Amino acid sequence: MSTQTAPRNGLSQKQRRMISRPLQYLVLAGYLVFLAFPLLFLLSTSFKTSRELNSPVPQLLPESLEFTNYVSAIQTADLLTAGRNSLIVALATTVIVTLLSLPAAYALARFKTKLRGLATGWILLSQVFPFILIIIPLYIILQQIGLIDSLVGLVVVYAVWSLPFALWMLRGYVAGIPVDLEEAGAVDGASRPRILRTIVLPLLAPGLVATSLFTFISSWNEFFFALVLIQDPDLQTLPLTLARFIGAEGQVQLGQLAAASLLATIPSLVFFAIIQRRLTSGLLSGAVKG
Repeated sequence: MSTQTAPRNGLSQKQRRMISRPLQYLVLAGYLVFLAFPLLFLLSTSFKTSRELNSPVPQLLPESLEFTNYVSAIQTADLLTAGRNSLIVALATTVIVTLLSLPAAYALARFKTKLRGLATGWILLSQVFPFILIIIPLYIILQQIGLIDSLVGLVVVYAVWSLPFALWMLRGYVAGIPVDLEEAGAVDGASRPRILRTIVLPLLAPGLVATSLFTFISSWNEFFFALVLIQDPDLQTLPLTLARFIGAEGQVQLGQLAAASLLATIPSLVFFAIIQRRLTSGLLSGAVKG
């Protein structure tokens, strides 16, 4: 007597899988197109001429690849100086926030003290304040200590602003590491620094990468603090420089803005490509050591 059950709705599991898989690919392709469309539109716009951009019948693709927008954007807006300033600020902020949040997140996740609840409340409360509420006292403080209109002052502001969320992110990664692994290391005679270096840090590498990526991108794209705190044209960051392509009367130099925006995304993509490898290696390292 056969024990095989009859397929539901007249279709076997293999047949249902053959039908659903093309649908899954179709949905995935649509999602990828949705995500990539702004970038493709920006790329297409950066190569269009003024005649194509002002045409009453807009076209998705340019007639030819014209690099005049890129040349004009670099020459008129001094993108190299702005990119250098943004890179200095973003990298310095990322290093400071990562170094400060790592021990703080470990202590917050592992040690149950009375300050743990207060620290958690401070982290969450700091994320609900809008920028406009703190910008005036922040400006006065930075002016009194001589950090107004300087990249150092901007780094301090970005580090203070990014630290709570980075700390909250890392705390979750630390809490996800089983305490049993550290206890097993202690039973084997490993000291606390060695346990942190050989067990915790490899498993925490993906969290460090994610935190540094979030900090770098948020600092790279930040506009409001830089607009208020930076007046020297030689110290302006990329978001401020890109805003110069929008005239006071709302007239947008669309071709140059698209070209400059694409150039401004290159460092972020390079940074992501570099640490993305570290993210993968960190996961594998943690899996092996775990």
